[in-house]
Amino acid sequence: MPSVITHAAVAVAAGLAFGPRDAPSQFWTASIACSVLPDMDILAFSFGIPYGHFFGHRGFFHSPFFAMILSLLMVILLFNHLEFFSKQWFFFLIFFFLVGASHGLLDAFTNGGLGVALLSPFTNERYFFPWRPIMVSPIGIQGLFSKWGLMVLKTELLWIWLPCSLMVLLSYVSGWLIRRG
Repeated sequence: MPSVITHAAVAVAAGLAFGPRDAPSQFWTASIACSVLPDMDILAFSFGIPYGHFFGHRGFFHSPFFAMILSLLMVILLFNHLEFFSKQWFFFLIFFFLVGASHGLLDAFTNGGLGVALLSPFTNERYFFPWRPIMVSPIGIQGLFSKWGLMVLKTELLWIWLPCSLMVLLSYVSGWLIRRG
């Protein structure tokens, strides 16, 4: 998996690039939560649930299906002042879904683990993308401060942080050009 810091950074970059300029604090809370909550499935190890189990690491909670449930929950709980099915309601629903789904997709670009159950709950089969340039992050905070963790950070900077930074930069430049012209 990319590190939890990188998953959160993807949410922040997406919010800066595509979110409302006057986004309320709950927008940022929901964005980051949707991007990092799938990794709460590592708690399954504490309950004796094996990695490859439906509820194991990179299982159901890494699927787009779960991302949709989570995004719907976020919109209902944090944006209950919005009219159901309004344009703004749908924007938040789709945005949080995409940020949440990015978690499993990014994990499928890593070089370790058993794959990601991208089609869960319909199948527990695990998948990787054919091209996997991102080094898998160690599970646990201590591993991030090791030689392995530094190598992970290097691949994340190149393959995730740099494209996210460019996305944000392009969104600001295009917005500036539109306002000028």
